[in-house]
Amino acid sequence: MFSRPEAHPNAAVDALLGGAGQWAAVWRASQLGQVPQRVWPSGWSALDAVLPGGGWPGHGLTEWLCSPPGAAEWRLLAPLLPTLTAPLALVAPPQVPHPLGWRVAGWSPRHLLWVQASSPAERLWATEQLLRANATGAVVAWLPEVRATQLRRLQVLAAAHEGPVLVCRPAGAAQASSPAPLRLRLRPLPDWGIEVDLVKRKGPPLTQALRLTALPDALAAVLPARLRPGARPLPSGADHVVVRPVVSLVAH
Repeated sequence: MFSRPEAHPNAAVDALLGGAGQWAAVWRASQLGQVPQRVWPSGWSALDAVLPGGGWPGHGLTEWLCSPPGAAEWRLLAPLLPTLTAPLALVAPPQVPHPLGWRVAGWSPRHLLWVQASSPAERLWATEQLLRANATGAVVAWLPEVRATQLRRLQVLAAAHEGPVLVCRPAGAAQASSPAPLRLRLRPLPDWGIEVDLVKRKGPPLTQALRLTALPDALAAVLPARLRPGARPLPSGADHVVVRPVVSLVAH
């Protein structure tokens, strides 16, 4: 007795759509979505491979979910800087920007717009005005207390902003719904690493979090081999060495 071969799960859909005409542009949830507008490479090929469109999208809202604030955002942000041709706007960053670190990262701090705002209302207002002006290469705003209705308004405004719009929120916000089409949970790791988990994207869920190495180039040039990423841990009882970064995007 012969069993009938199982059809491919998309066979019926393929037969119905035909793959031609207006149906050729239909997106399926099993496929990684494409962003029609411009994207900016993240600086990590492994991350770009799982981001819709292959980078940070313009004309839309992206959420970075990380606790504590400032622990991983700066490392993920650094490779974006040299690709910007317009000022970068920071709204209420948790640490003071460090001009030398920005310059070593390949970007002039003269093109940095730093907005100091303390209350949630001030942070939200400043972010909205920057999006309406559409005069910056990218906007990064720390909005830990933003509400869902406010996020929806930001998403509408971000649709008219050409560059990436990144909203940083606590990691616990990943449990709440959001209108942002792209959401990432960030976790700092030892050895200058970042764990990136895609909470939401246009496409199939990411089954395993990415581990990225974010060792600054200037530090890599002087860091002893035993302290480089992937080095074997010190034996039990050995003296531990604490090394501060040579350069950083934030002041200490």
